[in-house]
Amino acid sequence: MKFYRKQPIEAEQFDGSNEMVDKYELIDAGTMLGTHHSPELYLTGSGKVYVGDWIATGINGKHWLITDGVFKKEYAELPVVPKAVADWIEKCKHDGTSVGDMLCSERRPEKMRDWMALTPGTYEFNQKKYTECQNFVARAWLDGYVVEEEK
Repeated sequence: MKFYRKQPIEAEQFDGSNEMVDKYELIDAGTMLGTHHSPELYLTGSGKVYVGDWIATGINGKHWLITDGVFKKEYAELPVVPKAVADWIEKCKHDGTSVGDMLCSERRPEKMRDWMALTPGTYEFNQKKYTECQNFVARAWLDGYVVEEEK
């Protein structure tokens, strides 16, 4: 038996806009009823596209459809991390540091240590938060992330 690992994908939820119709080169096979046009949009090789469906893009630029229900069950948004965390992940990747060493508390910059381990406001060590943040940062390292917008 072969086993496969699910890779992160890039996907955009279809909103029915002309911009997305053009971007993904959707085919309008709709009908005209008098002066009323009834659009019926198709993605080449994938079938009919409905508002709310997701259009995924593979590494080769190929697009395919994922229904909203399947998408919500199978995929999650990338984690949102503070800039200090993103900077540390990028530095470690650039330097060839392992994910384990990247999470090592002695090596982490102070801002990242504080974000991972301390309760905001009290600055007391929080073991539960620390464990959750370690898992969260490891997932960001593996799957990718979005940098939190500055407030």
